Amino acid sequence: MATPQQPVRPSEVRPWPALWALVLGFFMILVDSTIVSVATPAILEDLGADVGTVVWVTSAYLLAYAVPLLITGRLGDRIGPKKLYLTGLALFTLASVWCGLTNSIEMLIVARVFQGLGASMMTPQTMAVITRIFPPNERGRAMSLWGATAGVATLVGPILGGVLVDGLGWQWIFFINAPVGVVGFVLAMRLVPDLPTHEHKFDLIGVVLSAVGLFLLVFGIQEGQKYDWGQIKGPISVWSLIISGIVVLAIFVVWQSLTKGEPLLPLSLFKDRNFSLANVAITTVGFAITAMAFPLMLWAQAVRGLTPTRSALLLVPMAVIAGALSPFVGRLVDRTPPRFIAGFGLLCCAVSLFWMSQVIEPDVPIWQLLLPIALLGVANGFMWAPIGTTATRNLPMHQAGAGAGVYNTTRQVGAVLGSASIAALMESRLAHNLPGAAGGAPAGEGFSSGRLPEMVRQGFSDAMAQSLVLPALVLLVGLVAALLFTAPSHLQKQPDDATQPVEAG
Repeated sequence: MATPQQPVRPSEVRPWPALWALVLGFFMILVDSTIVSVATPAILEDLGADVGTVVWVTSAYLLAYAVPLLITGRLGDRIGPKKLYLTGLALFTLASVWCGLTNSIEMLIVARVFQGLGASMMTPQTMAVITRIFPPNERGRAMSLWGATAGVATLVGPILGGVLVDGLGWQWIFFINAPVGVVGFVLAMRLVPDLPTHEHKFDLIGVVLSAVGLFLLVFGIQEGQKYDWGQIKGPISVWSLIISGIVVLAIFVVWQSLTKGEPLLPLSLFKDRNFSLANVAITTVGFAITAMAFPLMLWAQAVRGLTPTRSALLLVPMAVIAGALSPFVGRLVDRTPPRFIAGFGLLCCAVSLFWMSQVIEPDVPIWQLLLPIALLGVANGFMWAPIGTTATRNLPMHQAGAGAGVYNTTRQVGAVLGSASIAALMESRLAHNLPGAAGGAPAGEGFSSGRLPEMVRQGFSDAMAQSLVLPALVLLVGLVAALLFTAPSHLQKQPDDATQPVEAG
């Protein structure tokens, strides 16, 4: 293995322009994670698909996105984060055009798989480049921009999707990626530096074990609700897939500890206390942010009768406040122990969800709902940057991609867990609060179109409100992890391998 180079910052490396170029592509792939949900009814009607099949338009993308992250993070260390990012962006953009041109649900699902693969190549590289071109005392501001991008994307996706579907057709939620992708490719080509690569040996057995284990686990969790957590086909059940995934991942970890070459997942990364704790914290954040949107959007549309676009507009205070706080928090992260900042953000997030669960009622004035949503914006402003900075601060430069891959994998798995868990809990609460609702139909059915009858609005509101308690409780685990962060090294003594950005090639 090549010896890590002593990093210096040459005058030709301009970190901020490079970061802005990367953030454009990162923003695009995050928007694509949420934009399709708004277009689902139009896709159903136009392509003549059933609900069970059209769910795979989103599921295929998330699976193809989450499963390869460990591999693509490590691959970025070997061939260079810029090259892999550009390859992923090109694949994502071309697959987006393919999605828009399809005329069958099967081809759309295949195209979405390629979109997800492109996204998995891009995401770890954004964090790896931040780690390698920003010194620790500037990394907080860089990570705050990265985190603010994630927060704003959660708002833009549903709103943009609603506008495009209503005005131009569902195909344009994919076509819109083409010009953005071209601009992002040109900017990244010109502004992102070529960073030194490291001649890693690729652990092929580790690649297979990690891919199979993550696929079984994520697929089982993601599809569990669809099959009522029971049999899928023959002897194959949801739980057999989940347990098999856990077993294969356990074998993967054992293999990583025994391999004499270079492991795909360097377990030495977890000797860094902050890295391990940050991965716990970001898993809970991914869980909560994904989970809270489902009951809130369903309540807004089914109980209050808001359109998808107007429902998404409820999140405007969150995005505006998070974006406004981003520069301030970034500077604060570079000067303050992260446990205080991240802890404050996670506490605000948990409180906001508990608060929201108390005010969601059929006739609540909207301004009362906007208050906890505004607090959620404060939480987003304070969570992402310190957790991301803490995870990457002490990473050796030659393992920046591997660390970023692990971090993004845990975040994405947290999101999948949040999606599956909240769906199961919502159905359970609906069955409890609305037994035999809607003329004897099972609770939870028949609520997808239009406003609910007045007689069931209270029960439906209660079910959605009660569901929000779950992500709030999960965030308390992340809060404990954040409070255990140790002080950042650059406020004490800067380590030789992480004080300055790497030399550009």
